[in-house]
Amino acid sequence: MAATYLDLANELLREMNEVELTSSSFASAVGIQQHVKDSINRAYLDIVNEEPQWPFLAANLSGETDPMYGNVYVETVAGQRWYNLKPASSSLTTDYGYIDWDNFYLTTVGVAGESVPYTARNLRFTTTEAWKDYRRIPENLDDADTQQYGVPDRVIKSPDNRKFGLSSIPDKVYRIWFYAYVLPTELAAFGDETVFPNTYKPVLLNRARYYIYQFKESPQFSAFALEDYKRGLRLMKLNLMNPNPGEFKDDRMRFV
Repeated sequence: MAATYLDLANELLREMNEVELTSSSFASAVGIQQHVKDSINRAYLDIVNEEPQWPFLAANLSGETDPMYGNVYVETVAGQRWYNLKPASSSLTTDYGYIDWDNFYLTTVGVAGESVPYTARNLRFTTTEAWKDYRRIPENLDDADTQQYGVPDRVIKSPDNRKFGLSSIPDKVYRIWFYAYVLPTELAAFGDETVFPNTYKPVLLNRARYYIYQFKESPQFSAFALEDYKRGLRLMKLNLMNPNPGEFKDDRMRFV
């Protein structure tokens, strides 16, 4: 279970021997209580924005995740090049926070009416500029996206970063899998929970202490808190961003 905004604030207030907040007084906090709330939010956003690919920010809006392909998929329409990365999103503030453009994957697995042998391939990323320079003429002679339907082998990022295009234009329905990560938002209500496991609560608290001690003009305690935060953040990255065991290295001698 993740820590709530209220729990985090009261833990720091107890350390300072200040009056704790309640669910009813939380929204009207002033003075040091409000500063503690602000420090927690600053610390929280520092952590979630440190790595755009934190596993706890991974999206799963398609209702299923395939570790081999991605955590989100969009199904294509025959003859259609461009697709919204997040179909339900209405603005930039509700879009994904990060897209892994190097890991788009096309497959017919799961598509209605498809059976073995399935079509499957990685999609190579290309910019809109590169597509215009090298593939626009043979694919799109009339500038109306009506040329060269086939199995796509390229994915194109739209200039506004909200859509992806396919080259060639799909000739039928495919599933396009990719890894997407949500846009982190700050804590607001007293019951709001952090998105990361409670195991890493000390990392957040140490970052918040750093801001609080700066406010209190206590440089020594602020420096201690900063060091504790950096040490905890390194461990957090090690555990969550690089969890794979070391690869086996073949050190046998080779003769050519």
